[in-house]
Amino acid sequence: MTPTPRNIDLLLEARWIATAEQDEVLKNHAIAIDNGKILAILPIAEARERYLPREKTQLDEHILIPGLINLHTHAAMNLLRGIADDLPLMEWLQKHIWPAEGALVSSAFVLDGTRLACHEMLRGGITCFNDMYFFPEAAAQAASEFGMRAMLGMTTLEFPTNYASDAEDYLRKGLAARDSTSDPHIHFALAPHAPYTVSDHSFAHIATLAEQLNLPIHCHIHETRAEIEQSLAEHGARPLARLHRLGLIDPGFIGVHAVHLTDAEIDLLAEQNASIAHCPTSNLKLGSGIARIADLLAAGVNVGLGTDGAASNNRLDLFQEMRLAALLAKGHGENASLLPAAQILRMATLNGARALGLEHVTGSLATGKAADIVAVALGDIDSQPCYDPLSHLIYVAGREQVSHVWVDGMCRIYNKTAQFPHAISLEASLALWQNRAQVCARGHETS
Repeated sequence: MTPTPRNIDLLLEARWIATAEQDEVLKNHAIAIDNGKILAILPIAEARERYLPREKTQLDEHILIPGLINLHTHAAMNLLRGIADDLPLMEWLQKHIWPAEGALVSSAFVLDGTRLACHEMLRGGITCFNDMYFFPEAAAQAASEFGMRAMLGMTTLEFPTNYASDAEDYLRKGLAARDSTSDPHIHFALAPHAPYTVSDHSFAHIATLAEQLNLPIHCHIHETRAEIEQSLAEHGARPLARLHRLGLIDPGFIGVHAVHLTDAEIDLLAEQNASIAHCPTSNLKLGSGIARIADLLAAGVNVGLGTDGAASNNRLDLFQEMRLAALLAKGHGENASLLPAAQILRMATLNGARALGLEHVTGSLATGKAADIVAVALGDIDSQPCYDPLSHLIYVAGREQVSHVWVDGMCRIYNKTAQFPHAISLEASLALWQNRAQVCARGHETS
């Protein structure tokens, strides 16, 4: 006797599925989804017998992958995309970015900039991002509007900005934003900006808060050689050693960039079960160097991928980061077998979820997890022939081949079209902020 098919919300039938939990790609399988969760991943013929979906999407030339996780960005800085290019980090920050932020940044700036970033990220298959910027309550509103997952940083600096007056004020306002946010897709992390902008006293306070509130710590670390030299001169220790002494390096620590590491520092990160957000495009564009990612992974360090902000990348494009991370590791290590395609996909998905403490929710396609899913079309003539869809995903496909995106089973991108009304207002707000930024830049050049 044939059992009665179960009613479900959605059935996705695809030519290939890459779960990120295993290297093998499933062929001609389906994903059954109900109430935003993955019920099963099974052959298409079996799925048609077992389930009666209210909606079915057939993706005959596609590979389904987990939603990509952008492990480090400054989302609102989309409004500063390209404002100061081809400059080293400190000159870029001190002479261009910080003055522009001083003239422009407000809650409205962060809301519009993060909306623009969410639109770009979703269209490129990113369903979750780890942010570090000001006015996190505005970023939370934008992420909620677009139905994205976000880990929002409670940014901390010692100097005043339009957002806060000193380190204690940053933390107070960040904690207030955390307490007032109810969207279950939105989480918060402590986000001291960098060792060169945060004092020992503030770092120690942040370490205490992280332990008391069980929050991750998201911090730039060892991005440039100059940063390390400055730390040695001012603190008598390299930045990572200083943060370890202050109690920050533990399983909740997400170090961003980590370009310049010794063997002992890699071992320390592995021993403490810390995570690294690798941002290869930003590191190259700012001339910071090439991180030792293959060595970090070999030591057992959890490494995810980030874009950094659009002011230093200039794209929030994890397809670009996946391909570049693989090629850099192979070239730098003079070993073509380093960072194979399956490992790169895990870095962009499951590893990012682990760093954020969300691996039980997202990061892979598995029964019981949220239906955060991306469909990538590999059937166009420019992608043919396709012998290995996972290899194609990393080395051939680009974000323009993302056709559908679901978060919690809700379709956010359908046939490359955004499924929310906010996109139509982006162009008007973008023009307004671009005009203001250009006025600011002209004033800075003449001063």
